[in-house]
Amino acid sequence: MSRLLLTIAGTLLLLVCSASAQAPSPEAMDAARKLVATLKIADQYRAVLPQLLLKLRPVVAQDRPEIEHNYDAMTAPGAEIYAPFFTAIVDQIAAIYATSFTVDELRQIEAFYSQPAGQKLLQKSDALAQASAQIGQDVSQKAADELKLRLIEALRQKGQKP
Repeated sequence: MSRLLLTIAGTLLLLVCSASAQAPSPEAMDAARKLVATLKIADQYRAVLPQLLLKLRPVVAQDRPEIEHNYDAMTAPGAEIYAPFFTAIVDQIAAIYATSFTVDELRQIEAFYSQPAGQKLLQKSDALAQASAQIGQDVSQKAADELKLRLIEALRQKGQKP
């Protein structure tokens, strides 16, 4: 899920920054949409949207059972209420990919992620990112501790009291 949040944040940032950029070609957009589908970005968003709607439920329904029932029916998985948001996120993310890569590069990236190794990378990417971040934190802390001791010792050798 962290990958989705980063994707959404990156999408919004790039959309704001590249609003004046030239629109990608239809061929680039087609290749980018195919890549976005292969990366399963809409599926990641599909997993988050119901949580968002669940948080909105008390605000909209205001503890009225008749509204809660209709709200639940309107927001059930597969309901049409989701469709415009899935289309929008796919199109906007595809536009970012289409402006960031050539059509050939998009096809190469999509080809990789379509293969078993690419699918495995997608499945393991969140766990790998978390493990990598933890390693970075652990090594940084050890480095800071060791460097602190070295610097204190170096200052003492120069006759200073740290």
